[in-house]
Amino acid sequence: MSAIYPVAEIRKIEQAALRELPPYSLMQRAGQAAAQAALRMLPGPAHAAAILVLAGPGNNGGDALEAAAGLAKAGAEVVALLKTAPWQLPADAAQALSRAQQRGVHLMPPEQFAKIDGSQWTLVIDGLFGIGLGRALEGEWRSLVLAVNAMACPVLALDVPSGLDADTGVVVGGTAGIAIQASHTITFIADKAGLHTCDGPDYAGKVEVATLAIAENHFPTPHMWLNQPQLFAEYLRPRRLNSHKGNFGDVAVIGGAAGMAGAPILAARAAAKCGAGRVFVGYAEQPPAYDSAQPELMCRHAADLDFSSAVLVVGPGLGMADDALTLLTRALAALSWLVLDADALNLLARQPQLQAQVAQRQHAVLMTPHPLEAARLLGVSTSEIQADRIAAARTLASRFNAVVVLKGAGSIIARADGAAVVNSTGNPALATAGSGDVLSGICGALLAQGWPQWEAALAAVWLHGRAADQLVAQGIGPIGLTAGELIPEIRLLLNQLLQDR
Repeated sequence: MSAIYPVAEIRKIEQAALRELPPYSLMQRAGQAAAQAALRMLPGPAHAAAILVLAGPGNNGGDALEAAAGLAKAGAEVVALLKTAPWQLPADAAQALSRAQQRGVHLMPPEQFAKIDGSQWTLVIDGLFGIGLGRALEGEWRSLVLAVNAMACPVLALDVPSGLDADTGVVVGGTAGIAIQASHTITFIADKAGLHTCDGPDYAGKVEVATLAIAENHFPTPHMWLNQPQLFAEYLRPRRLNSHKGNFGDVAVIGGAAGMAGAPILAARAAAKCGAGRVFVGYAEQPPAYDSAQPELMCRHAADLDFSSAVLVVGPGLGMADDALTLLTRALAALSWLVLDADALNLLARQPQLQAQVAQRQHAVLMTPHPLEAARLLGVSTSEIQADRIAAARTLASRFNAVVVLKGAGSIIARADGAAVVNSTGNPALATAGSGDVLSGICGALLAQGWPQWEAALAAVWLHGRAADQLVAQGIGPIGLTAGELIPEIRLLLNQLLQDR
């Protein structure tokens, strides 16, 4: 399983390893790993490649220079832009510079960079700044990043794209900041959350982890992981032949105020196609006779449903009227597994007494807010949520004693004990109305089939994103993909995962 560590822990792991290793060992390993990654990116043989290496003033620059030495040894034409005086480099980076020069790497004076033709490079390696950058890139640094981002060739970032916060995935300096837009990132020692959430995926590209052969005993117990099927695989169990619909539970989707009748239908269809034995749709207002596209769904007036006999998915299209609040209050009092989404979360944000009730429920809730809903629940701005998505998800999980899915690029799944998972699937095709309703329906279906909340949330988010990835690969999206198109693809994926067990 792919563990994720924050920068503070990465520093401790690195220092512990350095105490046991000869000087320069880790930089040499990082440079060699980077050189191998770069060679895999080249469209042809190394001797036909022209590679520009950007080396900053610290150890990230040293990693880049060591990579340059390895690439020159492999036959590539390598030019290094060193953005600091050689005598100002740390000891290991100075040694890397010496090795690079011995291998024939050419040093470019910084003042020449503005005059070069960006089209001449086969590959650019970003070794300007690593995980320690604390302020926005300005002046010559900003100009350099702008020039690299305008180039058409692939860019390999070392450890983290320069200018990106490794923990949060935001560009350092916010709207005033800038970062390298890499096509690939090779990150060292362990994976970093910022490469996979918020702006991270737009800047990091394809991420590869190089552990640098650091002994396992230096790694503490992780509290964060990258989402993948191994995290929930034990609950992917084949169905017994001697089964009936009662074995797979009931889901009741509560929502559907006037003008939003489609939202609960999307959630209910997702629940049905993800394996729930029976699915009810409880409407806050007058229900339709049936769903013509999915007549298996049982459409009822929400007030007439037994809230104690099904997993409740509350919120899709629920609205904010008094009767919606009544339904939410009744759901919170029921001894049922509960998924809260959309308007259920907006209602909850307005009702402090209900918030306390959520935290004290016998059965903890599963909450699926997007950033604006999360901001309302925490009484902060959306920008504050996005500034540290992992912290926001953990705060929500702790405050409400819940499993929380903070949706968005690199959705964060968090629980009350502080454990967090960053989702690894999905793309902009999911930025469409009804996508969240589908996710809540998947959660409900898995809970109805006996999955624990944590694993149900992990699987639902992974399946939801992976379905969008596969549809885009087939040419269906990202532009114009609709939420309903996700549902059959999710069913297919779920059955494929079962077959692969």
